[in-house]
Amino acid sequence: MKYVLVTGGVVSGLGKGVTASSIGLILKACGLRVTSIKIDPYLNTDAGTMSPFEHGEVFVLDDGGEVDLDLGNYERFLDIKLTRDNNITTGKIYQSVIDKERRGDYLGKTVQVVPHITDAIQEWIERVAATPVDGKEGPADVCVIELGGTIGDIESMPFIEALGQFSYRVGAGNFCLIHVSLVPVLNVVGEQKTKPTQHSVRGLRSLGLMPNILACRSTTKLEENVKEKLSRFCHVPLENIITLYDVSNIWHVPLLLRDQKAHEAILKVLNLKGVACEPALEEWTSRAELCDMLHEPVRIAMVGKYTGLSDSYLSVLKALLHASVACRRKLCIDWVPASDLEIATAQENPNAYRSAWSLLKGADGVLVPGGFGDRGVEGKILAAKYARESRKPYLGICLGMQTAVIEFARSVLGMEDANSTEFNAHTRNPCVIFMPEGSKTHMGGTMRLGSRRTYFQVVDCKSAKLYGNRSFVDERHRHRYEVNPNMVPQLEAAGLSFTGKDETGRRMEIIELPNHPYFVGVQFHPEFKSRPGKPSAVFLGLIAAACGQLDALLKKGTAKSFVLSNGSSAMKLHLNGTTNKLANGPLVGIYYNGNGLHA
Repeated sequence: MKYVLVTGGVVSGLGKGVTASSIGLILKACGLRVTSIKIDPYLNTDAGTMSPFEHGEVFVLDDGGEVDLDLGNYERFLDIKLTRDNNITTGKIYQSVIDKERRGDYLGKTVQVVPHITDAIQEWIERVAATPVDGKEGPADVCVIELGGTIGDIESMPFIEALGQFSYRVGAGNFCLIHVSLVPVLNVVGEQKTKPTQHSVRGLRSLGLMPNILACRSTTKLEENVKEKLSRFCHVPLENIITLYDVSNIWHVPLLLRDQKAHEAILKVLNLKGVACEPALEEWTSRAELCDMLHEPVRIAMVGKYTGLSDSYLSVLKALLHASVACRRKLCIDWVPASDLEIATAQENPNAYRSAWSLLKGADGVLVPGGFGDRGVEGKILAAKYARESRKPYLGICLGMQTAVIEFARSVLGMEDANSTEFNAHTRNPCVIFMPEGSKTHMGGTMRLGSRRTYFQVVDCKSAKLYGNRSFVDERHRHRYEVNPNMVPQLEAAGLSFTGKDETGRRMEIIELPNHPYFVGVQFHPEFKSRPGKPSAVFLGLIAAACGQLDALLKKGTAKSFVLSNGSSAMKLHLNGTTNKLANGPLVGIYYNGNGLHA
């Protein structure tokens, strides 16, 4: 097993996650099997109880693991399925060591950070690295490890020590350290400054780790004299200094690495040059270029609670991007704070109220993502009401589906106090209730989590057609409240169709309004399984409906014929599982394989 460690210096937020994902992608393109591990030095056992404002979205895995959003980047770039153990936290490590101590596994020894914590870290890495994540048997060839935080953080010291020991134990030809650092440009002098990176590398070396490759973040490409200076002071070969400058979209980052021969430097350090081939990134390159060429916009109003931090909805944004590229549209997100749509805001802040409603009404489609707590819920209900009555394409995810059900009960069934028991425990019409298996005393890991199966109840519905007319789908969940099954007959009689249910038939998974152009709600989180070139079915449906392409997409049921508009010319694609040339358009072919449109 070969290991690539990605560390960060100077400041946080440099893009270590995207860098680690891009390294994994380019190594995979060289014909190697790749797995990934993210180390988060915080004391939390997992990301499940952390606020999105604190740490961005909580990404959910097939096995129910609630993990750091960087694992979402790994899955999207590498098209793999990770497990909860691929996210290591200080809390997990200390918990495992304390559990061993309580069992008496240390035979009376004094349990210390060195060697017991550091040994536990190394054992965890070796065990998880050997677990296949790509659907094939046997371990991967390379494990990419990202160490969260910044070199010098006190909470990461045990991991630094463990990784120093680990690099020595596995040997020089099996370990490659890539240090991501900042080379700022001061406006006063207009010069790229190397001193922050020099200090960062000096700190790394003082802790026992020697970088093999420097990945330098900067607004522009590094000048040759700057690279020479970094090479001289950081003791890194000139050809191993890579510039990660700002690009139009993150799909270009692996191409930056390839163009600067980063793969050759990594393969040389790991003694893999005779095993790997040249990176095959033609499809990836076409997709990155296609994304840059799109100009005709599709506007989606994102009605959420955490709109102040886009990372709170990172996977939703990526799923929308995947779908918009498949429909050849430039994605434009209009952020609408849900609470700004409420009547109370009209009195307290009229400008914010008018702005929110203007954005909502000006959008081509409406998306209400998941969330917790009662802030902004009435605004989400109003957004669902507007989309239903104005026949504007709507997609509700998790809470977004529940608020759509509440709105329908209030407006169509006349149940004025219809609500979720999460927001009103004493409502006379509880449309959404607490799940019986949930815990009201413990928050972490007690929701309905991970991959669950949804069975389609209606053959001739939009969601079933978008999923390729399959009888069931497996999607990831994260919720502790559900639609009240006792109210389903009343809702269905009034015209709300529950087109997807779980295996018992008692848990509602998908709702639709049959006579609406596109009004879909899902209890699961489809964004977590969306991939570049393989967009999530319901996101594809939303974008297609928002830009007038849904009827063509659904025309034959299995979406094998699709008409795309390219400004002045129209292109018709017959999609039968093979790449087809565009009749009158540039760049690439697009094909459909049952999971989505591929560019």
